Amino acid sequence: MNSSYKKLISNLEYLKLNQMVAHLDETIDFMNNKQLSFVDTLMKLTDYEIDMKEINMAKAMVKVAGFPHRKEIKDFDFSFQPSVNKEQILDFGTLRFIERSENIVFLGTSGVGKTHLATSIGIAAAKKRTSTYFIKCNDLILNLKKAKLENRLEARLKHYAKYRLLIIDEIGYLPIDVDDAKLFFQLIDLRYEKKSTIITTNSNFKSWGEIFQDPKIANAILDRILHHATVVSIVGESYRIKDHIQSEK
Repeated sequence: MNSSYKKLISNLEYLKLNQMVAHLDETIDFMNNKQLSFVDTLMKLTDYEIDMKEINMAKAMVKVAGFPHRKEIKDFDFSFQPSVNKEQILDFGTLRFIERSENIVFLGTSGVGKTHLATSIGIAAAKKRTSTYFIKCNDLILNLKKAKLENRLEARLKHYAKYRLLIIDEIGYLPIDVDDAKLFFQLIDLRYEKKSTIITTNSNFKSWGEIFQDPKIANAILDRILHHATVVSIVGESYRIKDHIQSEK
């Protein structure tokens, strides 16, 4: 092992280019066998480093998104929920809807897989390094309410508005008073036609006036959410009940 090779290894390690260190020998052999130019060899070597950085950055995006679990589209049991169009969900996974700043609403009773599907699409987006964030509706409202009390509402709204994909889970499980509904409207209005939002809800749209305790605000929220949206209605049994029944067998 000559001194130049040792120095190169030392330099790469110092620069923390670990993938280049790991693949150096095979790349040198490949260069000699294929008679590659210096530029082509260096390009091949740096590709290993870039690929690993991309993987690590994607993992980091998934980690900071706040997902409740790491269930992906491949983990969804489409045979148990035949009302869900698999091809449609796979199309969501291509993220075309984000490029168009469109929304998705998953509507159905508790346990039918709304959160799983919303999360799995979010994970697909985060893996492609699309800024994504998951939050339950009640937590979102509480955070906005707290920010308003601390005179930093504008900053908090901008924080949630910046994500290219925001997933708001469980709208309708808890009532929202009029003041809080106005805060929620401000966020939806900020994102309208600029960013994509995925919403899960157990309540049909006619009852949103009761949820937000003001039909006018509810209609304004719905108008902005549904204007460029695909609504996926899931009709079926609860996965949790299915799992419970199977455990009793």
